[in-house]
Amino acid sequence: MYGFLIAIGILLLLSIVWMVYRIQTLVTVVKGSDKKIASGSNKVNAFLFVAFMVVFGALMTWYSIKEFDNYQLPIGSEHGVITDRLFWITMAVTGVVFIITHILLFWFPYKYQYDEKRKAAFFPHNNRLEVIWTVVPAVVLALLVISGWKAWSDITGPAPENAHVVEIMGYQFAWEVRYPGMDNVLGEYDYRLINATNVSGVDFSDKNSFDDFNTPIVVIPKGEPVIFKIRARDVLHSVFAPHMRLKMDAVPGMPTRFWFTATKTTEEMRAELNDPEFEYEIACTEVCGRGHFSMRKVITVVEPAEYKKWLAEQKPYIVNNPSLVADLPTELKELAEISISENK
Repeated sequence: MYGFLIAIGILLLLSIVWMVYRIQTLVTVVKGSDKKIASGSNKVNAFLFVAFMVVFGALMTWYSIKEFDNYQLPIGSEHGVITDRLFWITMAVTGVVFIITHILLFWFPYKYQYDEKRKAAFFPHNNRLEVIWTVVPAVVLALLVISGWKAWSDITGPAPENAHVVEIMGYQFAWEVRYPGMDNVLGEYDYRLINATNVSGVDFSDKNSFDDFNTPIVVIPKGEPVIFKIRARDVLHSVFAPHMRLKMDAVPGMPTRFWFTATKTTEEMRAELNDPEFEYEIACTEVCGRGHFSMRKVITVVEPAEYKKWLAEQKPYIVNNPSLVADLPTELKELAEISISENK
């Protein structure tokens, strides 16, 4: 440890000595007392610009190819294909512009390095050039924005009628997952009803909530549309399913949503990646406090038949905790008791 700190100290000392020397050299050049120093310094700097471009350009290319599989996650949803296509089109357009402009940025200092005999060209204005570099980027960016808007409108628009509903509620520092039961209709909720036994604030005076249930993981069927209905109980959170290419903020007081269709079961993805421990997941991508790191929820994608079997086996809130409907009016309480007896 001490050796490392000593090495850093020596490097900093050498850097300071070099900077002092450079400042002295630049002062001499500014005063015009030594044109040879100016010429030599410019040649060195011009060469270093080109060397930097070549070396770091090669390193960037090598690293991008080598690590591609580590940041390009496999796609697990239909929408993910659209999202990735939009991403790579954007990368291609902006990447080409980036490469061209930076080649020129590093080449020009070499090509136009200091020369006593060179005279500066006066180029005040060019209407055609102004129109080209204004219109072309505007058209390209408009096309990119419109394509992204169409994809966003689709994922946040009305889900297909046969979409399976899943509610995901974020709170410090976990996700609560609620399913609507066999009727696929979630019961109402009210934040004023939240307590130790009713984490989601489910309103059990709404009979649609009688078959609602919660689970420790998210289970969804492959090949069938699923809609995530999202909300937050306390602060801002964000639902991120990376393999599905889906992300949506969970905002207190403002329910949000997105729908998608999974294309690979968890077992199929494990086989594809040769990773028996692989799990789809939901992560929170909004820093929401000290326990932000712990907001992870597993998504298990199964075949439709297996999903139906799993759904039929789940027990509603009121079966696991009958006290949730103990204070309901008589008529609703009788309906709740019927529902409890049917779902035991």
